Amino acid sequence: MAASYTGVVTVTGEGRNGGRVQADDGMLDTTLAIPKELGGAGGATNPEQLFAAGWGSCFLGAVRRAAAQRKVTLKSTAITVEVSLHHGDDGFGLSAVLNLELGGVDQRTAEELGAAAHQLCPYSKATRGNIPVTINAKAV
Repeated sequence: MAASYTGVVTVTGEGRNGGRVQADDGMLDTTLAIPKELGGAGGATNPEQLFAAGWGSCFLGAVRRAAAQRKVTLKSTAITVEVSLHHGDDGFGLSAVLNLELGGVDQRTAEELGAAAHQLCPYSKATRGNIPVTINAKAV
């Protein structure tokens, strides 16, 4: 499969502990910090937040695509993505909860669109079978 787009980001310094993230087009330029909850200084974004932002925005695009394929009109879309970092005997790992809110549809349709988006979204495909993922779809 040919690449449709390639995002290029360079991370320098200490990575998640005081590093800097820069996209080659200048649209992303931020520092990183270990969250206070993990004993860090906080005050900057972290990889879990960046991953949640990317996945959430991609997932909403997949929801809209799934709705269009089914000729369903959505009045509103919102998603809150929770990416959790875990540490166990086998090292570090992630889990995710995607809380999807869809306006203009009933509960069953919201759940069907959430499931369909999970099949379409590249982030969902990349994580499938690798981390625990929960999708909570709600009609609002």
